[in-house]
Amino acid sequence: MLPAPFPEISTDYAITIDVEDYFHVAAFETVISPDRWDQYPCHIEANVQRIIQSLDAAVGKAGKATKATFFVLGWVAERYPSLIREIAALGHEIASHGYHHQRLNHLSQHEFRQDITRSKALLEDLTGAPVAGYRAPSFSIDENRPWIQDELREAGYRYSSSINPVPHDLYGYRHAPRTPFLWDNGLLEIPVATAEVFNRRIPCAGGGYFRLYPYALSKRLLQKAARQLAGPVVFYVHPWEIAPEQPRIQAASAKSRFRHYLNLHRTLPRLERLLGDFHWGKMSDLPVVIHHSK
Repeated sequence: MLPAPFPEISTDYAITIDVEDYFHVAAFETVISPDRWDQYPCHIEANVQRIIQSLDAAVGKAGKATKATFFVLGWVAERYPSLIREIAALGHEIASHGYHHQRLNHLSQHEFRQDITRSKALLEDLTGAPVAGYRAPSFSIDENRPWIQDELREAGYRYSSSINPVPHDLYGYRHAPRTPFLWDNGLLEIPVATAEVFNRRIPCAGGGYFRLYPYALSKRLLQKAARQLAGPVVFYVHPWEIAPEQPRIQAASAKSRFRHYLNLHRTLPRLERLLGDFHWGKMSDLPVVIHHSK
């Protein structure tokens, strides 16, 4: 049973980057296995650099460059260590996206433990700083694996941002609170943003929905989420989403191809508008994280 939302949290906006490439995504997991990832051209460095440039250029409501939280896949960090060090040196937060981009319902408890400890140790060795945050691949935490939170806590994570509290065929924990809460073991969970419209939860945190909706609608939903949520508005984007030139995976289903390639050419311009329209920061600077860590 889920606990009540964390009380008395002031609203803020957090921008998060899930550092994975196009061939890592769950939509292609049935046609591209992890043992074949090295066969595909990796565009992660160039795409992350484009995002960093956009963050540096965005003064937004804060009047200064925007800092973000980068949830880094361990597989990427192992192959591009200088990129991860650069992100950290620029003042962004480094958090964990696990080592392999495998949905948690595909992992045993032992495999999950290995995945999150390997990723955390690798990122901490690269940056020389503790890694506090974790995001599950494809928001794949659900009610069927209560040991997940215990393993995260035992591994030394202070917070998780692994819940998208909406129904979806690949992810979703529809009955979870929309606002931050503590699991029974004290681990802080910070769901990504949703807006409630006519008693229905509407996803507005990023990803495919950000590419599908007109920008004006995304902005209105985020503003509504800020008014409704007793806690931070968390948004996410993937580096591959700003790269319309990426290779096409023709073996994937038509549904997966539609979802993945929809409006890729619109993502970066929309993201740059978004960065200027709100006061964004990193997860570690949110009042709820600061309060909980004391």
